Amino acid sequence: MDKHTLNALINLPGYTVEEILGKTETEIHVLMRPLKTLSMTCSFCGESKDHGIHSNTIVIAEDKNICDRRLFLHIRKRKYRCPKDNNKIHVESTPWLKMFSRFTDRFIKQVSRLTAITTNQEAGWYLGLDDETVYRMDKKYLKEQAEKKLIPIPSAINISVDETSYRKYHRYLTNVIDTDKKLLIWNEKGRKAEVLDKYYQGIGKKNCEKIESVAMDGARTYISSTSKYAVNALIVLDRFHIAQKLNNAVDAVRKQELRQARKQDQQEIIKLTTSKQRFILMKNKNNLTKKQSNTLEILCKLNQPIYKAMLLKESFIQIYSMQSNINSTNSNDLEEIKNYLLNWIEQAKNSNLEPFIAIAESFLSKIQYILNWFKRKISSAISEGFNNKIKRLKRMAYGYRDIEYFKLKIHQHCGLLNPRIAT
Repeated sequence: MDKHTLNALINLPGYTVEEILGKTETEIHVLMRPLKTLSMTCSFCGESKDHGIHSNTIVIAEDKNICDRRLFLHIRKRKYRCPKDNNKIHVESTPWLKMFSRFTDRFIKQVSRLTAITTNQEAGWYLGLDDETVYRMDKKYLKEQAEKKLIPIPSAINISVDETSYRKYHRYLTNVIDTDKKLLIWNEKGRKAEVLDKYYQGIGKKNCEKIESVAMDGARTYISSTSKYAVNALIVLDRFHIAQKLNNAVDAVRKQELRQARKQDQQEIIKLTTSKQRFILMKNKNNLTKKQSNTLEILCKLNQPIYKAMLLKESFIQIYSMQSNINSTNSNDLEEIKNYLLNWIEQAKNSNLEPFIAIAESFLSKIQYILNWFKRKISSAISEGFNNKIKRLKRMAYGYRDIEYFKLKIHQHCGLLNPRIAT
């Protein structure tokens, strides 16, 4: 490969190939020199100079591969006595290579893009780098991108707030998602009201007042913080989390009845209430197969508490099937829904099923947030989708010890730092 071809392939502004120093099956070493027309930029003061060169030095940096060979650039750099620093000697700065870096900016970007689709270990193996080097490069690049795209904190009109676990023993991150753009825009360690306060304080009072709706799972800490700052927002306990809570209550009843059946050696009920059958209880009745419907029907005949739990679940979800006939601006329609909910809560309290008694008390205290869904049909289901992505991210890396790096990786996979998104 001649110098002209190599120079066209490398194509670094202000520099040209002076000499090919060495070539093997896996590596190419090239000597690069600055063009004569290129002014020298002092790395201390940032001023450009055409004279006052003290001496030259060679800096080695790795660049993007060429023809499946690792490319190492031996870069001639000029030294300059800077009058603004008492005539101390400084090496010239290069726009595509940061001071003291052993890798060009475009190579670091390539590494970060690669870690967005695979693990650091696999990316390192592919590029011939160790895991620690890939981690440092990726974190540094993501921090630079975060300073450009996440500062100041992005605001949104409609948001979803949820928590996700990042470590065992109840270690959580609070995530804020722009539901219009379907992007994660902010996250922070913890799930207390003070944590979400940081987001609202970060976007400022004016942006807080512009927020129209906030979807959440009904956590008191998030409700408290949102009520304090997003004063014009509708706080919505959306149907996704309602269905999730109802399914959890049904599953709790199933577990209680399974324990009872095992004590009394009721084999038929045991067979129908094992963990393998729990998905039948959680699925929407309309989505059950014929076999699953028959199984559910037999179970409900054999076990009264489970039958009662299924009736309560279905009767609550039924209200969402009426949504097409509901006018959110009509106070009579909303009053009718409220009466329906109050009636359901009364039935749940009198059901003698502890999980449904607990959920009824919770719904009673948050009935206004349930009703708000009919005014603004925003969903936080996207938060759960991102939670699944975050879980997959943790599994790929076998966990993250550096929480700050983990937060950046979440933005890389779910937010504004995703390389697939042009922002």
